[in-house]
Amino acid sequence: MSWPDPPTSVSAREPVLRVENLTTTLFLKDGPLRATEGVSFSVYPGETLGIVGESGCGKSMTALSVMRLLPRGLGRITGGSVTIAGVGDLTRLSDRQMRRVRGNDVSMIFQEPMTSLNPVFRVGYQIGEAFRTHTKVTRAEARRMSIEMLDMVGIPSPEERHDSFPHQLSGGMRQRAMIAMALACRPKVMLADEPTTALDVTIQAQVLKLIDRLKRETGTSVVLITHDLGVIARNAQRVVVMYAGVVVEEADVADLFRQPLHPYTQGLMRSIPRIGATERRSRLNTIEGTVPSLQKLPAGCRFSDRCPHVHDRCRLQEPPLASPKGMNGLRKVRCWLYEEAT
Repeated sequence: MSWPDPPTSVSAREPVLRVENLTTTLFLKDGPLRATEGVSFSVYPGETLGIVGESGCGKSMTALSVMRLLPRGLGRITGGSVTIAGVGDLTRLSDRQMRRVRGNDVSMIFQEPMTSLNPVFRVGYQIGEAFRTHTKVTRAEARRMSIEMLDMVGIPSPEERHDSFPHQLSGGMRQRAMIAMALACRPKVMLADEPTTALDVTIQAQVLKLIDRLKRETGTSVVLITHDLGVIARNAQRVVVMYAGVVVEEADVADLFRQPLHPYTQGLMRSIPRIGATERRSRLNTIEGTVPSLQKLPAGCRFSDRCPHVHDRCRLQEPPLASPKGMNGLRKVRCWLYEEAT
């Protein structure tokens, strides 16, 4: 399949996606709740940026905010900006304008394809909808292009599978169909939210390799959201660590694994199972406690109740996200242990 050229050329030094001070608020019966607060990061052409953290840290809410797919009447972006190169700030677009951008300039793979694919429409029709919405093609051309996409993502007998309903495909095939749908119009950025959830280990590896291969073939940048640091190590170039709705660390993947700075990141690293550990050391390390409720956050640092290095200032004042002295500006951490951060 010949890929169409991107609608706008992007310099390798210019981010294709820039999120700045993103704050998302959920308006609940008990009052407003900030699901994300001041989240900032950039994604550059051809790279994979990982977003990692425990469940409830705001990873998926960040992705839904970028896509402008927050629950209607419940969630709203209340601060910051989300800028796509050649498009502008998505938070300023009308719903109609956003529908033209979604799928064309930015797309998303959701956690569970069975709940994302419409069960009453055939898989090929749903992939073809992206072509029909964003390009001037006939129904026959959309069918041909959809079959080519199914073939590209490695689904056997693509002509037959084109006319299948979602329930007739295996979990791995459904996820491949979602990837085909997300990449149909060659977006600048694709958000992959836990794309291997509910898949067995072998299929997980195949799906991640597929995403990486298609990223290189199409030039689409990827935001890979996961709780698995092993997935980040193998598939991302840079990583953002989130905790309780905020970014607590940002670094190149190699730097993060060599020297994690934030106590939360250090705890995540210690929690990774080690092959060949002695029986005495075989007990898994854990981070004591749980992620705090966003309705009852600690007064200072959000990690203070679980941090082994906590001191009085941590309980009184939340630290800023800043670059520690002596490190490049791409390395950032939100912790009072690095008071010389600038």
